[in-house]
Amino acid sequence: MAKSQQELISSMTDAELVKNLYVTQLLICFIALGIGFFTFDSWNSFLQFFQLDWSSILLYGGGTALLVVGGDIFLMKCVPEHLYDDGGINERLFANRSVPHLALICLIVACSEEILFRGVIQVQFGLFWASIVFALVHIRYLKKWFLFISVVVLSFLIGLLFWWTENLYVTIFTHFLIDFLLGLQIRKSKGKSAQREELMQ
Repeated sequence: MAKSQQELISSMTDAELVKNLYVTQLLICFIALGIGFFTFDSWNSFLQFFQLDWSSILLYGGGTALLVVGGDIFLMKCVPEHLYDDGGINERLFANRSVPHLALICLIVACSEEILFRGVIQVQFGLFWASIVFALVHIRYLKKWFLFISVVVLSFLIGLLFWWTENLYVTIFTHFLIDFLLGLQIRKSKGKSAQREELMQ
C-alpha cells in the first residue's frame, strides 16, 4: 500500500501535490468536526482549549519547536542520509515555494492536525491513541523505521505539551514552527544544490 502511494505521488506534478495536501487538510478538518460534534458536550467545552496566552505559546511552544528542530538538524548530520529519505516528498512540497506560501502551508497543516489529533482525539481518547493515529496517518513513513520512530516520538512530545498546557495554540505554534523551520532548511539546501550544479556546468 505504501509503495502504491509512493508511485501515485511520483506521478503527480508539484502543483498537484500541493493541491492534494490542501484537500487532505480540509478532510482532516471535516473529520475533526464530525468526531467533535458527537463527543463534546458543547462548543464551549472545545473552545476552552484555545487560550491566547502569549508567554506560554512563545516559551513552551516556541522553545519545544527550537529543541526539536535543533535535535533534528543534529541527527541529520550524524545518521546516514538514506534514513531521512522520505522519497523527496518534503523537498517537492517546500523547496520551490515562496516563503509566504511555505508559511501558509505549515500554518494550515499545524491547525488542522493539532485540532484533530490533540484537540479531539487526545481529549476524547487519550495521548496514546492520538499519538499512534498521528503516526499512522503519515503512511509514507511506515516502511522507513527511522522516520516512523521520529514521528511517533514527536507526536508523543507534542501530546505531552498539550497535556501539560491544555492549550491548542501552544501545540499549533510548536507544530507550525517545526514544519516552517525545517521547510526553510529544505528550501535553503535545495538552493545551495542548484548553485553547485550551476558552478559545475
